[in-house]
Amino acid sequence: MFLKILILAAVQGAAELLPVSSSAHVIIAEKLMGLNPTSPSMTLLLVMLHTGTMFAVIIYFWKSWKRSFFSSRERFIEAAKYIIIATFFTGVVGLALKYIIEKYMLRGIPHAQIELIFGNMTLISVSLAAVGVMIIIAGLAKKKPWKIKKLGTRESSVIGAVQGLCLPFRGFSRSGATISAGLLLNMAKEKSEEFSFALAVVLTPPVVVREVWRMVKAKEMTSRAIDFGIFYPSLAGMVFSFISGLLALAWLSNWLEKGKWQIFGFYCIFASAVVFTLHRMGY
Repeated sequence: MFLKILILAAVQGAAELLPVSSSAHVIIAEKLMGLNPTSPSMTLLLVMLHTGTMFAVIIYFWKSWKRSFFSSRERFIEAAKYIIIATFFTGVVGLALKYIIEKYMLRGIPHAQIELIFGNMTLISVSLAAVGVMIIIAGLAKKKPWKIKKLGTRESSVIGAVQGLCLPFRGFSRSGATISAGLLLNMAKEKSEEFSFALAVVLTPPVVVREVWRMVKAKEMTSRAIDFGIFYPSLAGMVFSFISGLLALAWLSNWLEKGKWQIFGFYCIFASAVVFTLHRMGY
């Protein structure tokens, strides 16, 4: 199990901070290794790996965030306002989708939770293709340098709503969708990237708390499981995802600045076809 977690950590760290949906890649890796991605323990593991990459985000962006968000009291208040607005719209859209999916898509299943669709290979394939198209459009869109938009209420609202769309659907890359939304709104590339990952840092802690609570409710977290089953190997996985996350961020920033963003979209479409093929093969 320890080796499997390290493999998942490497996959998670490499894919989490690239716009290719780490969740989809980890879920496919879990299925190929015979693990159940919809189980509370595997969901918690995925969240812990996300936590490792969250720390990578903080380390990588700290200097630019200090300039953009913490250089003065006025800038901090302004940035906090836009992050709150975006997070509000994320919550509204995400919770609405959760309600609709659990009430209508999963009707007839007792105590249905949205996590039941996380391992749906068809849905993952469609989500990867959808975000791939969005990334390609954003990457190929002609920028208007004289009309570059600053982050404002409209921009933060749209980006937050797009992030909410990503929450239920594994494969619909959060970073890919939110950065692309910023680019389509004609925001500067580095500002779209900064804001996208600032939102990720805000979003991760409540997701971690929710999944810990879900696991406790499912009565899968016995004292033995905490000590020897999943907890300590997951900590090692967090370290691995942290290291690979830093490397992935350097890659992403380089390609974004050099105008290669759309290449990630073509990869997502390719990955969508791979996922669909694996599903047809019975995985």
